[in-house]
Amino acid sequence: MINKIATELQDLSHSLLVKTNEPLNKYTYTKTGGPADVFAVPQTIEEAQIVVTYAYKNDIPLMVLGNGSNLIIRDGGIRGIVLYLMNLTEITYKNNTLTAQTGAAIIDVSREAHKLSLAGLEFACGIPGSVGGALHMNAGAYGGETKDVLNRALVLTASGELIELDRQTLEEGASYRHSIIADKNYIVLEADFLLTPDAEETIAAKMANFTEQRESRQPLEYPSCGSVFKRPEGRFVGPMIQEAGLQGHTIGGVQVSLKHAGFMVNINQGTATDYIDLIAHVQKVIHQNYNVKLEPEVKILGEKIEV
Repeated sequence: MINKIATELQDLSHSLLVKTNEPLNKYTYTKTGGPADVFAVPQTIEEAQIVVTYAYKNDIPLMVLGNGSNLIIRDGGIRGIVLYLMNLTEITYKNNTLTAQTGAAIIDVSREAHKLSLAGLEFACGIPGSVGGALHMNAGAYGGETKDVLNRALVLTASGELIELDRQTLEEGASYRHSIIADKNYIVLEADFLLTPDAEETIAAKMANFTEQRESRQPLEYPSCGSVFKRPEGRFVGPMIQEAGLQGHTIGGVQVSLKHAGFMVNINQGTATDYIDLIAHVQKVIHQNYNVKLEPEVKILGEKIEV
């Protein structure tokens, strides 16, 4: 069945890259994750639409994968088709607006804005996600959020229909680490960021400040999934985990970071199961100690490994 799907997809577009049983640990920041049954890499927006439409018409499970920076894929991998969008990276500029395809790194969009002396995306200079991921979770940092500068999005519905979302729709559907994109299960193809002209040196100073903060506080030397938990109201996650004595706690090859307790790092060939078990342990202890339920910010997808 896997080979049949791969062959049929390849027949629909010969420039579409299609692989079977592709290990996904090559595509995630945690360096974990089992295989994808079928791994499809479109070279154009049209090819992305072809894959989504095919999956919908044939009732085949479909997972969309960007750069995997805020994601844990279980060790059993993903059944059906994984649509990998990281080859769609074009960034263009017109009238104070940067238009970026879904696979472009949001860091690169921020840097392009800086080159053009456009302000508004400084907060994104250290976010390790793609444009699609940034829209999906309304990524933010240092007081800025994606919704603040998002003006339009071109998306696919689950059935493969191409639609545009305007600024008002996107803004009304967005909140802390949440978006209408996630609510509706839309697949981002392209986004417009409306920015404000400003002095290049002012933008550079903000980006340098944010970069220094990030590098001094975050454990960038190890694979990780970024900040693991959403911030509960009135609390800060890192200090709670520290106070509970969990900083440095390790399961398998995954550790609560010694540099920032809000992160979990892969220090020794850790698995997705190690990550998931460590997340559950931290949640349990924090609930016992503080009566606070930590909600993961990281997405956990895929199948448990069969033993």
